Amino acid sequence: MTTTEFPPAIDFLGLSITPVDVNQTAEAVAGRDPALPLVYVVTPNAQHVVALDQGDRNFARVHAHAWLVTCDSQILRLLGKLLFGLNLPLAAGSDLTALLLRRYIRPDDAITVIGGDEKLFAELRAQYGLTRIAHHEPPMGLVSNPAAIEAAARFIIANPARYVFIACGCPQSEMVALRAIELGGAVGVALCIGGSLHFATGLIPRAPAWMRRLALESLHRLMLNPRRHAKRVFKQSLPVVWIAVKARLGLKSHAPAALPPAEGGR
Repeated sequence: MTTTEFPPAIDFLGLSITPVDVNQTAEAVAGRDPALPLVYVVTPNAQHVVALDQGDRNFARVHAHAWLVTCDSQILRLLGKLLFGLNLPLAAGSDLTALLLRRYIRPDDAITVIGGDEKLFAELRAQYGLTRIAHHEPPMGLVSNPAAIEAAARFIIANPARYVFIACGCPQSEMVALRAIELGGAVGVALCIGGSLHFATGLIPRAPAWMRRLALESLHRLMLNPRRHAKRVFKQSLPVVWIAVKARLGLKSHAPAALPPAEGGR
């Protein structure tokens, strides 16, 4: 699959989702010429929709300039199906990361990782045989630290790689990727994938397959770590149901805000 073969995007709750599944997404990422200018993949979930609905300009800007925006959420798929008759393919960041590591990434491929710690990289080397990992660990609070975003973006430029995993949470990961594009000189595909590398190595257990199929993965994470995930589930994600209902009733428009184009090669 090449960039010209992507099916038309589907506008849904403020997102412009490319309707490709995880296998198609992995094939597109792995098949892209690694010498081409950097692009990035965003895998939004309910949290993204809520942030966009609340007018978060960081989320709006990074989504507007993504190469691929794929559906990460069974909840979004369910709402799309029940309320709008949409059939959104699933290409969750955790599934995409695991598939790339298992099937496409070779031990000698250059990998750049923003975020994570040495325990994670030890597991990546042990489980997947990766030998060329360049690692940058930015500070906490990245979203309000332009200097740290700049440093992470310049690290990507200074360490060319076919695959760039940015594990800083959203929208920080996307902001780093977009800044690297704006600066120019970066190559490859950046994957804004949250904690997916930890899931792929087993450092954090994923929900069982049946829970994922029933859109209960957030519940599983809440059970594992209530303090960490309560805010994300109840405040940052759950309002997506009401947002979808309002959209179905025509009470609110979710057209993406018009934003200036990013600099650099897309």
